[in-house]
Amino acid sequence: MNVLIVDDNEAAADLLQELLVLQDHTARCTYTARQALDLAATEDFDAALVDLTLPDLPGAEVARQLRAKAAGEPFLLVAISGFAASESSGANAAGLFDHHLQKPIDFDVLDRILASPPGAGASSPPTA
Repeated sequence: MNVLIVDDNEAAADLLQELLVLQDHTARCTYTARQALDLAATEDFDAALVDLTLPDLPGAEVARQLRAKAAGEPFLLVAISGFAASESSGANAAGLFDHHLQKPIDFDVLDRILASPPGAGASSPPTA
């Protein structure tokens, strides 16, 4: 799976990228909304992990644009935030996100999410 990581916490994004690569995924990091959208314009991704609080645009807007680019094709969107889903403004904006993960991310849960088909979740982690 080709995964786009969008998080302004560069260390966390880079670590997540390393973990995904160890799980045989391809992963690319961006640290701003603009970087993410520019990269998505030139490369196709199967999934995106989007921080909800980015310095230049809200994560929900990034998700909206990525969803539009996918144009109905299967595409997995995971909101990542320091807040629980019930506390995150915009986490479920117009049903854009398939899942919501609270930081620090539980990698076992993320691994199960990435193994499930896009659209299989409803903004909550799958059960074990």
